[in-house]
Amino acid sequence: LLSVQNQQSLTDPRVSVINDDAMTWLARDENSSRRFDVIIIDFPDPNSFSLGKLYTTRFYRLVKRVLAEHGALTIQSTSPLLARRSFWCVEETVSSIGFKTRAFHATVPSFGAWGYVLASPAPFDIPAQLPPNLKYLTPEVMKSMFVFPKDMDKVPTEVNRLNNQVLV
Repeated sequence: LLSVQNQQSLTDPRVSVINDDAMTWLARDENSSRRFDVIIIDFPDPNSFSLGKLYTTRFYRLVKRVLAEHGALTIQSTSPLLARRSFWCVEETVSSIGFKTRAFHATVPSFGAWGYVLASPAPFDIPAQLPPNLKYLTPEVMKSMFVFPKDMDKVPTEVNRLNNQVLV
């Protein structure tokens, strides 16, 4: 069913799916010249120090090293409504190591208001053109995803570091 929904996209030769501990894999591959155009990070919420390490400046520096110069990174970043400070901590941490970031949110039926961080080493605009025949996303919806109401708007937070996991 999933392969039907994603139109076999994971079998495309341009796609690399890596099933490994992300931090260990990136650290082990430190001397590689491999670069990725897109990195999608969908980790569980950082509710322990083992998971929290994947939301630290150390981890995002490793990610930045393998992301192409004009590549894009998106990170599942918890709910900006239910865990507002945690959500903005992720954005602040990613931004602190030099990524250009834009936070966005969407309603996910099984989760409610959910947030993400879009990041790139280079400045970027919110995408204005979309592929045809999408079931949910329109240019108007895309634009609205980057607007936060007052109860989800940015709040000051600390940066999450490996030796000081304020996010956890």
